[in-house]
Amino acid sequence: MSTVIGVDAHKRSHTLVAANPLGRKLAQLTVATTSEGHTEAVRWARVRFGCDVVWGLEDCRNLTARLERDLLAAGQKVMRVPPHLMSRSRASSRELGKSDPIDALAVARAVLREPDLPIACHDECSMELRLLVDRREDLVQHRVALISRMLERIHQLDPAWAEPRNWEARKPREELKTWLATQQGLLAEIAHDEFDEIASLIDAAQVLERRIAGRVRQAAPALLGIQGCGDLTAAKIVAEVAGIDRFKSEAAFARHVGVAPIPHWSGDTARPLRPIRHGNRQLNVALHRIAMVQITHPGPGREYFQRRVDEGDSRQRALRSLKRRLSRVVYTRMKADSRDQGSSRRLPRLPRVMMLPLASLTSGEQPALGRPRALDSYQVALAARMRSYGDKPASIAAQLGVSVSTVKRVIALAEIPH
Repeated sequence: MSTVIGVDAHKRSHTLVAANPLGRKLAQLTVATTSEGHTEAVRWARVRFGCDVVWGLEDCRNLTARLERDLLAAGQKVMRVPPHLMSRSRASSRELGKSDPIDALAVARAVLREPDLPIACHDECSMELRLLVDRREDLVQHRVALISRMLERIHQLDPAWAEPRNWEARKPREELKTWLATQQGLLAEIAHDEFDEIASLIDAAQVLERRIAGRVRQAAPALLGIQGCGDLTAAKIVAEVAGIDRFKSEAAFARHVGVAPIPHWSGDTARPLRPIRHGNRQLNVALHRIAMVQITHPGPGREYFQRRVDEGDSRQRALRSLKRRLSRVVYTRMKADSRDQGSSRRLPRLPRVMMLPLASLTSGEQPALGRPRALDSYQVALAARMRSYGDKPASIAAQLGVSVSTVKRVIALAEIPH
């Protein structure tokens, strides 16, 4: 790579800093967090540094998801930088303080120091599963909080009343509803309202579970074949992984999950490998759930766990070994599902202005920096391309940063049909 562009992302703006292979700062730019701002960022990068550019984004996808999609649709190579790598790179810098350019430069230097970082990629299936899984978890958390408050109110109304053990079963819920109808007072009224809200949350969560099950059975049938991996667990894994092909090996995937042991020794002192404390905790919990199911039911997982215990390992260490083994199985199954899906995954599209190939222009035709009042040959080509797609002059002028009259004059001279 000849140039790395680090990005410090915020809600309203993104700060870009370009660095050469030695980590020296070359230029910086601040753009808006819109598709037009991302278009300006790509145009700036192409003009200043050509096509051999790697983008480094701090891995906070609630802020960078739109930027990632736009960059990938524009044919850019994007790498995700974990926040702890960025903070360590900033701490090792000789420049004191904290600012957006400093953070963006730290991201770029982290990419240069760690060339094997995950490459960003998006597929429609994992994004939809992520939204559905997160929504269901929010509903479940809200339901648990309401049930806790309601049980307190039931105890105040009648300490002898036995609350239902399974709130998702309709029969105990109907019995509780009938009993609440016989109670009087404001406390009973509030409890009845909370009961109705709990029932609606349960029904909404069940609807989401059915939608999740339908999607994950199409997206990851091989993953569902693992013992202990149900619909919700498989959906959580697919959503958190966000594309298994971005991992170069199963060892890299295990490191990402947080189940790969790390060496811990110095000099002549030999110590066993230590468990890693980092990684994606959501994926780690999903693997732990699968491991616990396999331990409690007959099968290869239980046999492997018992063999490690018989060899002298503690139950905790045997469980870590089983989770490391399961990460290899999950990686293999997800790779098989990825091959089966093939070309069915599509990437989101950017505005058409970004689809104009820069290679068709000579070096003398590249635009100058800034926003000139008159259009150069590069901007004329962009205007012609956008107009051929049916964009109005006002929209073209807004994206090019010129007046509407200038765009209309260029359209008339170029004899572009209206």
